[in-house]
Amino acid sequence: MSRTRISVAARSFAALGLVAAFALSGCGIAGGGDTTASAGTKSDPVVIGIVSNGEDYWKTFQQKAQEAGIYVELKNFSDYQLPNQGLTDGDLDLNQFQHLQFLADYDVKTKSDLTPIGATAVYPLNLYSTKVTDVAKIPAGAEVAIPNDASNQARALLVLQDAGLVTLKGGGTSFSTPADVDTAKSKVKVTALKADQTPAALGDPKVYAAVVNNDYVPNLPAASRKPVYTTDADSSANDPYINIFVSRKADANNATFKKLVEIYHQTAITDGVVEASGGTGVIKDNSPAQLQSILATIEKNEKAQG
Repeated sequence: MSRTRISVAARSFAALGLVAAFALSGCGIAGGGDTTASAGTKSDPVVIGIVSNGEDYWKTFQQKAQEAGIYVELKNFSDYQLPNQGLTDGDLDLNQFQHLQFLADYDVKTKSDLTPIGATAVYPLNLYSTKVTDVAKIPAGAEVAIPNDASNQARALLVLQDAGLVTLKGGGTSFSTPADVDTAKSKVKVTALKADQTPAALGDPKVYAAVVNNDYVPNLPAASRKPVYTTDADSSANDPYINIFVSRKADANNATFKKLVEIYHQTAITDGVVEASGGTGVIKDNSPAQLQSILATIEKNEKAQG
């Protein structure tokens, strides 16, 4: 599987939360509701739900799609819950704003079957330190801070396991908690804090490192903004956090939609993603089958939580 490593600002979709609602009613979306229609004409464009239509790369995407004979209409939302509901209801043809973990949560809670049809990028969470420059130099018994919100907490634990600092019982999942740390087999102690407190925790003499959400990296001392550890983009620790194009299950093999995924991966668009984001990230090209397999595993684990 090929990949393109880029410098982009890691927007942490793992931290998706409630923001101001944007009403679906009155959107006037053309062609909504027909899951079998061959959208893509000027009178019946492919309608894609996004959360960042102010980014120039979306304009480039529309232009490249039109050059390929596919008309695209973008619908921007300010509430992360609505693009999935709009797709379920048939008001959208596709959406592109979330990672697999977020989609799994929606599908399980709403008993839906929205389906990933293409990967876009992954933005790994990183481990930072003000005391060491190499993860191997973190001493045994040291404390490591992680965010305490459910999604980022599990992701941070997977990062620490990938770095060889902790061992998670059963191998860990995207639902792991500090209670799943096998302390007898782990090198460090884990301290869970509010996400915005993790940079400040590095001022504690006992805290040698912290997994810091990308939004809070600017709060680190400038000299400490280079990670001491980052997971490889192809590591299984990052699988649940691959961002994706999503369709209804009935449209998973739609040739027009597959073509749009290919267009998104043109350099003209991915270069725009780099420019718009400005941190670290990796463009991903996992196949639909791979993405759907990862999604099925996440959903199985979520259902097992009770």
